[in-house]
Amino acid sequence: MVQETHAENPKKVKSEAWEWIKALVIALVLVLLIRSFLFAPFIVSGPSMQPNFYDGERLIVNKILYKFRAPERGEVIVFHATEDRDYIKRVIALPGEKVKVEGDKVYVNGKLLAEPYIQEEVNEAAKRGTTYNNRDFAEQTVPAGTVFVMGDNRPNSEDSRSIGFISFDRIVGRTDLIFWPLSKIELVRH
Repeated sequence: MVQETHAENPKKVKSEAWEWIKALVIALVLVLLIRSFLFAPFIVSGPSMQPNFYDGERLIVNKILYKFRAPERGEVIVFHATEDRDYIKRVIALPGEKVKVEGDKVYVNGKLLAEPYIQEEVNEAAKRGTTYNNRDFAEQTVPAGTVFVMGDNRPNSEDSRSIGFISFDRIVGRTDLIFWPLSKIELVRH
């Protein structure tokens, strides 16, 4: 039978403490790398994406996807609207495409765009004898390296109709997951 001496016990405590410190440092570095380059949390602020995203919801934004490919129509993106403010909007038209908004109809290259993500709201407005969208947009061609975006809450959204086209270098990433509140956890459909 071997007994630990008092000299070995402090070494064991010191060794275990060092292992914990290394593990915590590695975890912190991983969190910083993941948050900086891969994914980031984002909080929805305001009603511009209702009925699909609500004020206060927490999202995970995929920051690396657009390093490998350009945004696609229908994807929900987060971008830098100003130096200190980010917006969440839906990609409607891509570089080189002609886009026009006329009432509740959005045309891309002269073809009516199907928008199932707001169809219920458009139908409800029609039943009331009004339009869901309150701002038209004269036909323009989306410049290279930019996208045309709109909020799902068309009557209450500051988007490309007012702030212009969004350059790729301002895009933070694609919204991939709603993680808060817990009752609404789901992958974002694009």
